[in-house]
Amino acid sequence: MAEQPIIKLHDGNMMPQLGLGVWQASIDEARQAALKALSVGYRSIDTAAAYKNEEGIGQALQESPVAREDIFVTTKLWNDDQQNVPQALESSLKKLQLESVDLYLMHWPCPEKDNYVDAWKAMIELQQQGLTKSIGVCNFQEAHLKRLMDETGVRPVINQVELHPMMQQRTLHAWNAMHQIQTESWSPLAQGGKGVFDQAVIKNLAKKYGKTPAQIVIRWHLDSGLVVIPKSITPSRIEENFKVFDFRLEKPEISEIATLDSGNRLGPHPDELN
Repeated sequence: MAEQPIIKLHDGNMMPQLGLGVWQASIDEARQAALKALSVGYRSIDTAAAYKNEEGIGQALQESPVAREDIFVTTKLWNDDQQNVPQALESSLKKLQLESVDLYLMHWPCPEKDNYVDAWKAMIELQQQGLTKSIGVCNFQEAHLKRLMDETGVRPVINQVELHPMMQQRTLHAWNAMHQIQTESWSPLAQGGKGVFDQAVIKNLAKKYGKTPAQIVIRWHLDSGLVVIPKSITPSRIEENFKVFDFRLEKPEISEIATLDSGNRLGPHPDELN
């Protein structure tokens, strides 16, 4: 199997392009999923304070024989803590049993509350203190990103957004790329593949490459230059989702998947969640 690709972020730090997501997993489910993922080769794990399972990831990191420096750990600042950023990260680090994380993300802009610029300034300070190697955001629109950059001069390394074949966010992806902000996909399989895995193009490509529909969609994210974090707590699926490095989609196939984009958002709109 070919080696997993590594992305270089604009601050110089390196990040695996494929990681494990643990949204909606309990503490023990997150622990077991992370241990399984690390055992099959994953080196990136994405959690969040709001998931209430950071303790499980912390336990897995302690139990796994994989060295800490070889694992890229992401967690996130929850909306209610945008005015208490240092305390929020301190709490996450305690639960993760870590001295620092590799990536700290602001979970949502919450524009009506209008705390996200001050929260970003606090995150910059935490990065300078060495408590997080890189800082980024989730669910930010162009206007939110532009304001962060204009008012602080510091660009996020990542913008993690809902992105799957039905919601491809091509304009935002292109804007991010133009500003050297890496786009990362959450709910990359459209939350279980509903309405995606049964599409003819996905089924035909699965047949052609001898892969599952999920593996085709994950490969589409990789070949589109996206960082991708499929969530699963099922050991066989965790393993299956990682077996995507022995093939690539051809450009016409990527273009064919592009036709599935319907703008069908499964999560909240970033302008409306506050």
